[in-house]
Amino acid sequence: MPETHTHPVLVRPAVLSDEAALGELDRATWSTLHAVTSRPQPPYEPFFDDRHRPEGFLVAETEDADGEPRLAGYIRLVPPTPLACNTHVRQIQGIAVADRARGRGVARTLLRAAFAAARRDGANRMTLRVLGHNTPARALYESEGFVVEGVLPGEFFLDGRYVDDVMMGRSLAL
Repeated sequence: MPETHTHPVLVRPAVLSDEAALGELDRATWSTLHAVTSRPQPPYEPFFDDRHRPEGFLVAETEDADGEPRLAGYIRLVPPTPLACNTHVRQIQGIAVADRARGRGVARTLLRAAFAAARRDGANRMTLRVLGHNTPARALYESEGFVVEGVLPGEFFLDGRYVDDVMMGRSLAL
């Protein structure tokens, strides 16, 4: 079924002033479906830090009822290692979509923007890790060309059960 959008999804690089909204989104979307860390508790850590800089994030915006842009999601896209022999790869290390924006193509738009940004940056391959029980995310990634390249069985113990860590990748060649 084709997706319908009442308002377009605009993607832009994150800026420092997005920090509060991104932190709020990250806490609101926390779930054992994708998180391997404990639920955030006050006092909250800053969203941006030395390892998580704004330049590693793309943010999606949709218009609110008043026509004003409102943060709808983010994707973190970074080199997986600092090694020169690995500069052709980008890794997705987080994606989140606000509940109010789900089903509007925000995640797919963020993924496609990440592909374009990675290509502009000289990358020709993209990877990610996803929890085995996160069926919706895995289906989205597969629909965007990712394939399972490895599985670490029972890598995490979450909510009383062992969960696989699934590694996926895809070429960025056009």
